[in-house]
Amino acid sequence: MLVAVHTLVAGQRLLDIVDLVESDPRVQLFWTQAPDVFGDSVGAFLRSVGALEISWSEARRERFDLALAAAYGGLDLVHAPVMVVPHGAGYGKRAGRGGVYGLDAQRLMKDGRVVPSSIVLAHEQERAVLARQCPEALRVAFVAGDPCYDRMVVSAGLRASYRAALGVPDEHRLLVVTSTWGRSSLFGKDIQLLQALMTELRRSRWSVAALIHPQVWWCHGRRQVLAWLREPRAAGLIPVEPEADWRAALIAADLVVGDHGSPTVYAAATGKPVLRTDFPVDEVNAESAQALLAAAAPQLARAEPVLPQLSRARPLDHAAVAGRLTSRPGQAHRLLRAEIYRLLDLSIPGRHRAPDPIDVPMTYRGWRYA
Repeated sequence: MLVAVHTLVAGQRLLDIVDLVESDPRVQLFWTQAPDVFGDSVGAFLRSVGALEISWSEARRERFDLALAAAYGGLDLVHAPVMVVPHGAGYGKRAGRGGVYGLDAQRLMKDGRVVPSSIVLAHEQERAVLARQCPEALRVAFVAGDPCYDRMVVSAGLRASYRAALGVPDEHRLLVVTSTWGRSSLFGKDIQLLQALMTELRRSRWSVAALIHPQVWWCHGRRQVLAWLREPRAAGLIPVEPEADWRAALIAADLVVGDHGSPTVYAAATGKPVLRTDFPVDEVNAESAQALLAAAAPQLARAEPVLPQLSRARPLDHAAVAGRLTSRPGQAHRLLRAEIYRLLDLSIPGRHRAPDPIDVPMTYRGWRYA
């Protein structure tokens, strides 16, 4: 079986998927770096997880029983049934005039044929989007829910351990600031917010961590990002490196300030109070959990003191957010496992096991802080 990794974010998502099958002695995984403009970090990622890596040229030559991917580049060149999964919180972003990213004909079709043999959806509503944008692909659409959300739910009991690994003092609350990538992201539009937060919260009982999208790190370079963060880091900001599992930091949080990226959605869906930054409404799928957040979450007022806003923040209706995110809560691992084995034409071995909690870093530095 081939695992085609386009970016670090895609690779992190695929780890949850391959865990459902890789212990089966009938299955051998081969990993490859698939073509993507943001793929510079993939080689290091594959080495870090101990993957058996083959070149993209070899991956195109050989035949496989199944290929897994969380992006789209070059998949038409693979000799295998292809299963694609979303690499974020469902299909929440628009791709300019191309419609909702990942459910459009530009990415799903090549030379008049649908490339994937299975298109994994998080929510039934995404079928309607697919019907509008690429009706030819409806026959291979499969609603499985969201494995990332399901793992976060079962990991809630480890919150104290995640906080300890982060080094958050017992008497402190933890604010996590999260940014996606691009000009309309928090980091792209208002990087000064991090220093403003550190200045106001320095003498309070708040610790602050920053989750910055891996593509920011790799587009600008680790050294440059750290240089831009020099002052807030000196004031105590904890920037979590892109290789770390960001979900544990969200579970550890008491409150999240975020933009339209996926972590903000997952935070709200798992019951965290959320203050949003300015949402580019034209960049999000109007039927997505991101759009619900844009309408329901209070916006951080930059001209007003931060502490009172943090004190007033309350969780949203997390059931409503989760209900927009996934229509199969708690079922993703079972459904995805069954679909993988169907595509492999193999019997499902043993009994289904519940998703594992997210790993706790062994030490403070185990988080790979910048």
